[in-house]
Amino acid sequence: MEKQGTVRKMQTKLENPVQYALPLGDELIPVNSLLGQKIELMFKGEIQCLHCGRKTSKSFSQGYCYPCFQQLAQCDICIVKPEQCHYDQGTCREPEWGVAHCMQAHIVYLANSSGVKVGITRQTQVPTRWIDQGAVQALAIMRTKSRYIAGLVEVLLKEHVSDRTSWQKMLKGNNAPIDLLAKCDQLIEICKEGIAGIQGKFGQDAVEMLREDKVQEISYPVHEYPVKVKSFNLDKVPEASGRLMGVKGQYLIFDTGVINIRKYGGYGIAVRA
Repeated sequence: MEKQGTVRKMQTKLENPVQYALPLGDELIPVNSLLGQKIELMFKGEIQCLHCGRKTSKSFSQGYCYPCFQQLAQCDICIVKPEQCHYDQGTCREPEWGVAHCMQAHIVYLANSSGVKVGITRQTQVPTRWIDQGAVQALAIMRTKSRYIAGLVEVLLKEHVSDRTSWQKMLKGNNAPIDLLAKCDQLIEICKEGIAGIQGKFGQDAVEMLREDKVQEISYPVHEYPVKVKSFNLDKVPEASGRLMGVKGQYLIFDTGVINIRKYGGYGIAVRA
């Protein structure tokens, strides 16, 4: 098999294990069926902006040209730090986009990716967000009326639990099980005054406790995890190759190293199996 085109982040489907498909131009390559095979990825030297399609010499924010990076709401700092949302100040880069993506129900969750972490995502992005982070366990703990409010809640919780994933540790696959239900109860008790303050400012229904009794378990198509994690960099060496040993998060795991597909959104890639 040999295909080439502009690559985007892998599409996923929650099954046991997760099913992956690699968008390459207009095609979708089923990735799970390639496990165990020798794979070659070749960067062809061209990058196209994922939004406007123009050619760019450098990718910004995982797939955008510099003008789009400067102009699009989805590239603004508040996407990374939602508590800095400035929509109500009338300075949102794209107000209509903000309404469609940020002024919607968001989920505050706990996950076990490289250890316990707190995160937020649009309700419609569950469980995609969990899979993209390589979480093996996840639990929705609250629903908020907007991304901004979810960000405020996250700020409270991350004083007591990390909001980051160590991608190297995640890719080694040695996640010890975590009692997310107990951790949820502990965090809500510690942060109850802060949560009540947010509800007092934005309304009681601004933050809804979910406290489900079932933790989502997620398994990944991995034959063998790496003992030492070494990542390919297509900007320095335009080829990544090896036997495909697994897929986790947005990473392809070869017996020779790993590559973060999402990092190379917009790159012109040739894939040979």
